[in-house]
Amino acid sequence: MNLSPNLRDPDQIIAFLVSFVVATTIHELMHAWSAYKLGDSTARDLGRITLNPMMHFDPIGFFGMVMISIGFPFIGWGKPVPVNPSRFTHSFARHRKRGMALVAFAGPLSNVAQALIVAIPYQLAVRGQIELNSQAAMMVQTFILVNVLLASFNMIPIPPLDGHKILMGILPDFWRPVLAPLEQYGFMILLLLFFVGGQLGGSLVNGIMFPVRQLILDAVNVGL
Repeated sequence: MNLSPNLRDPDQIIAFLVSFVVATTIHELMHAWSAYKLGDSTARDLGRITLNPMMHFDPIGFFGMVMISIGFPFIGWGKPVPVNPSRFTHSFARHRKRGMALVAFAGPLSNVAQALIVAIPYQLAVRGQIELNSQAAMMVQTFILVNVLLASFNMIPIPPLDGHKILMGILPDFWRPVLAPLEQYGFMILLLLFFVGGQLGGSLVNGIMFPVRQLILDAVNVGL
């Protein structure tokens, strides 16, 4: 998500990595919780409705988080939450694609909520109502930034990202078979954009992310 090399000092690396672990844990928990509320207990039965980060740990995805935290362009993720839409019982989710869209949206929405909550002490500090030392201020800013990046990146409508599931849930049925091949090649497309596309690939990803990222930053009223 950080698309240009920007090597950081050890304190910043720790702040980014801690932020990624916390933000990703809550992101995946909310996928599991929303699926359970719609009637699918698959993730709950696997212990995924938990704040224990180890239950959401993916070794390759975590390596990506480490690389991003250091300052390299990379992709990081948590352990995907299994969802069985055929088990949805809630009336809203009887249309399975709509239910999957809601489950998918719960992840990025949780990141927006985290950014908004942590923006409160940041804004109070800016207004001089509370005092944050430099270390605490950096941690708060980093946590907000990580959550904004996770929310905006996951809203890209390329599988396996949440944005694709949301798009499939709101599009008319006509478009679903047209876009279905993306599910097979989506991850490869993301890798090509990040690791082969160079400046062009980075520009495309940033261009897609920018509207959502700016909307969230405006909402939390933080200039990052």
